[in-house]
Amino acid sequence: MATVHAGMTMSLDGFVADRQGRTARLSDPVASRGAFMDELIRETGAVVLGRRTFAMAEDPDWYVGNYEFQVPIFVVTHTPPPVPPKQDENLTFTFVTDGIASAVAQAKVAAGSKAVKVIGASVVRQALRAGLADELHVDVAPVLLGAGLRLFDDPDLDGVTLEKIDARDVGTFTALRFRCAAPIVRA
Repeated sequence: MATVHAGMTMSLDGFVADRQGRTARLSDPVASRGAFMDELIRETGAVVLGRRTFAMAEDPDWYVGNYEFQVPIFVVTHTPPPVPPKQDENLTFTFVTDGIASAVAQAKVAAGSKAVKVIGASVVRQALRAGLADELHVDVAPVLLGAGLRLFDDPDLDGVTLEKIDARDVGTFTALRFRCAAPIVRA
């Protein structure tokens, strides 16, 4: 059964987007073309995105042939787009309107024995809160944004227990991998 890897790239001060919602300063062209990325692509069988992350591509048809993960994509949203984006035999879209648990369950089936990647600040937090993530992957970019969208700005994440399983330099980034050892228990 698929494992679920939640996470994304953030600045050293904890932001995944700047004040204007841009992510360009968090990109590392060296890391995005290397063996590390090749490994991530090989191990990924499906992706879960939040609606805002999906919408970052100004043209939703861009994903086919361009997005690094050419696999089934499950978008957590309240409202699917009126016109479905372009799809092919590798990359398909499913717009999930009944929450993160449903999206992850569907993605696990699609991924088979490969990993499900959960990408996007809101859906990463939702997956962690719900105990759906097996691992947390955070790539730390050597930049300070000062303000913007924080990845872990959620008091309900208190109680998530993490065990470090890997830390390595990838280009100019530091790739951190943690096992989510215990789900959140609320009184």
